[in-house]
Amino acid sequence: MTRNIITTRRRLIKGGIAAAATLAAPSVLRAQGRRDLSMLTWAGHADPDVIGAFEEAHYVRIRAKEYVGGDQMLAQIAQSPAGTYDVILSDAEYVVQLQQAGFIDPLSPEDYPFEDFFPEFQDFRGHWFDGQPYAVFLRFGFLGLSHHRGAMSEAEARSYRSMWETRHEGRIGHFDWHLPNLGALSLMNGNAAPFDLGAGDWAALTETMMSLRPQVRGFYDYGGMLSALRSGEVTAIPGIGDWITGVLARDGADVTTTIPEEGGLQWTESLSIGTRSRNPDLARQFIQYMLSPDGQVKTATLKAYPAMIPTRSGWARLNAEQPGEAKRQNMVLNGPNALDEIRAGRIRLRELPVQQSLETWNDAWTRYKNA
Repeated sequence: MTRNIITTRRRLIKGGIAAAATLAAPSVLRAQGRRDLSMLTWAGHADPDVIGAFEEAHYVRIRAKEYVGGDQMLAQIAQSPAGTYDVILSDAEYVVQLQQAGFIDPLSPEDYPFEDFFPEFQDFRGHWFDGQPYAVFLRFGFLGLSHHRGAMSEAEARSYRSMWETRHEGRIGHFDWHLPNLGALSLMNGNAAPFDLGAGDWAALTETMMSLRPQVRGFYDYGGMLSALRSGEVTAIPGIGDWITGVLARDGADVTTTIPEEGGLQWTESLSIGTRSRNPDLARQFIQYMLSPDGQVKTATLKAYPAMIPTRSGWARLNAEQPGEAKRQNMVLNGPNALDEIRAGRIRLRELPVQQSLETWNDAWTRYKNA
């Protein structure tokens, strides 16, 4: 990355030139007619309270196609003509596959505020190829052991092994996706690189997984997890985090997420521009907006599922406007915060399997569910 070029460009953006041009345009845009910007995304990112200001400023309508899970996202793109999606929001571990398949275009690094990112997120792994980014880090969260406090205390949840206790028989739930579940159990098995497993460690992981099966009540989608944890139908769900318990806590449910001593995982969502986008300039402006302090606060407090954010200016705005939420999400400016967890080595990135194929992991998960 050419840091001098980036820094110069950032000064222009921060000085308000880009913002002034953006906000001066609505009358011209209205004369041209409302444009459409297509987006492939997880649910909630096209809610009016998130994108409304951008749509108004640019006189644009964002048309979102929602998916659940990275495998579904890849299938949706593969089945669509090139240019169908202007903006693609993806889990970070799938960016490599998107790039290798030619589904996303390279981005110009000087267009985005990388110097505003905390150091851990500036040159994010799997986003850069031959000196160019193909995705921009938008938001993240930690995955551990999410639990109903009335059935499992924080002290008990400090180890994934608590799920095997007799009193939790038939009361453990699963989000129906192999990566976070197997990643959490891999951490419990002591694998420092939970997704990079040799044959012996992989065999041990599948054995650990199968031993948990008698404890499991069910496999849930997003809505099912909310209902099961809220009602106490399940005691705990491994491999998920505040993106679920934060939603429930806002409604008064007595639930939380604990990062066990064995460690936790980081999920990450990123934005890319789809190959042959019909509106590449508008797509770039949308990504810039989502990385602005206003956009960062909106994505941090997304109603569908909250998240932490990677920019210093976003943290500052959140602490100034919603200090309670900044504290709840561990993004305080003065004192221990989420970055300390990363820097202490307690958090590992959620990734695709290294030594096995995705199909191998998915097949193991299917066998587990059907056992």
